[in-house]
Amino acid sequence: MTRHQPEPEPEHHPEPAAGGGPASQAPAGHGPKVAAPDGTPDDPRPKDASPVGRAPAPAESREGASVEADGIGLKGPRGWVFRDVRVEAAAGSVVALTGASGTGRTCLLLALTGRMRLTEGEARVGGLRLRKKASAVRRTAALAHVPGVDDLEPSLTVGEHLRERVLLQRRYGIAPLAALKAALRSPRQRRADARRLHDEALAAAGLDLAALPKGSRTAVRDLERLERLRLCVALALIGRPRLLAVDDADLKLSAPLREEMWALLASVAAGGVTVLAVCGEAPGELPGGVPLAVVGTGRATAARTAEDTPAPGGATTGTTDENEKETADALAETGRA
Repeated sequence: MTRHQPEPEPEHHPEPAAGGGPASQAPAGHGPKVAAPDGTPDDPRPKDASPVGRAPAPAESREGASVEADGIGLKGPRGWVFRDVRVEAAAGSVVALTGASGTGRTCLLLALTGRMRLTEGEARVGGLRLRKKASAVRRTAALAHVPGVDDLEPSLTVGEHLRERVLLQRRYGIAPLAALKAALRSPRQRRADARRLHDEALAAAGLDLAALPKGSRTAVRDLERLERLRLCVALALIGRPRLLAVDDADLKLSAPLREEMWALLASVAAGGVTVLAVCGEAPGELPGGVPLAVVGTGRATAARTAEDTPAPGGATTGTTDENEKETADALAETGRA
């Protein structure tokens, strides 16, 4: 016996009203999309939502690291290298470490960047306690033009130095997860990232490759002294540090070249990077109103104790200071390796 099912009743849709009342509104997800007042279809996503597959661009600006030190000192095997040094500099300023050669200027530079361990006093770099967070300070600071630490190879070209630093930065200068993400990118994207990275560093250091005798193929031995300094600064800025330390900034530079050198460091500081610069004489002021702090090491070196003073007929103070400077450079190079 066959059972007959009743036929379904036809659906009745209400007629749309002439006005803009509730009857004219279609249920969510049904019917045509209502056009926005500007003529574009209404997007169900929030107004501030990013399109699918596009993330908001991260901020490229980076704040510099403030430097604060109170009564810091470093003692070596033969006595105090420097002592009772006080530094107070805001982020984005230039700190000039002045003094005669052999008064511990380079050691103070390395100590403030976490490369040498202080003997006394307290210091903070970027809010980090230097004596307890030296490794974190080293990750935010970069060295430039420091003899025995980051010497340039005279036989290599400018382009080879830049490519080498970009490769080292990609391999060792970023977090492991970021390095993995960079490795998954296509070779074309990696080359574009490398080009953008060293172009930004060259622009910040004011080094124009087109003005060099052979462009990027110019050997380091053919560079002028100021051009070599600019290349060192550019190599250091590839790592995007918060603190830049430059040794012997005004060594063997004429007065006009010294003005260009201070203008270079002032422009780097104006970009948000705090600059430590070892120099023989600090300028009265910097271009653009960049803050300048002057720290002298002559008085700190003179504050040696009686037992640290060499006996008559022994080694002179200048020789001792030079030996300590060489020891400091060797220790810094070993730690970096």
